[in-house]
Amino acid sequence: MARDRTPSRRHARIVGLALCVTALTLGGTALAETSVSAAGKPKGHDVSSHQKDVDWAGARAKGARFVYIKATESTTYRNPYFGSQYNGARAAGLIRGAYHFALPDKSSGATQAAFFVRHGGAWRADGWTLPPALDIEYNPYDKKQRCYGLNEAGMVGWIRSFSDEIKRRTGRRPVIYTTAHWWNTCTGGSSAFASNHALWTARHESADAGALPAGWSFWTFWQYDNSGSLPGDQNLFNGSLSRLKRFALS
Repeated sequence: MARDRTPSRRHARIVGLALCVTALTLGGTALAETSVSAAGKPKGHDVSSHQKDVDWAGARAKGARFVYIKATESTTYRNPYFGSQYNGARAAGLIRGAYHFALPDKSSGATQAAFFVRHGGAWRADGWTLPPALDIEYNPYDKKQRCYGLNEAGMVGWIRSFSDEIKRRTGRRPVIYTTAHWWNTCTGGSSAFASNHALWTARHESADAGALPAGWSFWTFWQYDNSGSLPGDQNLFNGSLSRLKRFALS
């Protein structure tokens, strides 16, 4: 999940796999520990301008219950399909939210957060809006600067600046989308965000979410593939549908 370009396609499938995991948190507090099958968790997906005009009714018929939609990148890019995708998802009965692709070498966290909120990253307690999400991963534009030229402390500071501005403008802390490898490499394994930020972890072609970024003991969303039955990337929510609705409200 990054640029609006065609990714490589993988076809790992995890339907029916039994998992024993800790459930999501609301406000940073664990609700329960539960043993459920992956097939029983609410399915969702994430999309960007690459998917263009999504068949939302079709996605819901195939099992989608939530979706994250790319709104912005840095302070220079806005998804031209965002409005139709965001409103279309809601009209089809999907709980939806917006995500921002971070480029920490371009401007401060607070500056990018403000741009994001102005262009789709807002939140309201209507039961249909997921908290805004920060997509932070290896630099897709310069592999030599995979941590965007920031040292570990600088990256932690950038994320904190983004989060604080999102909280100030929306009342919610952002969900953090990342991988364990990026997080441990570029933040030095910081545990500064785990207590009050929901984790959206990415691990493809695997039977489970694997090792998590430092600090988190469980995931709230898991992106398990970048192709499948739903448009865009394939995701699961770590809990029941009723808990997903509560997460959107809390």
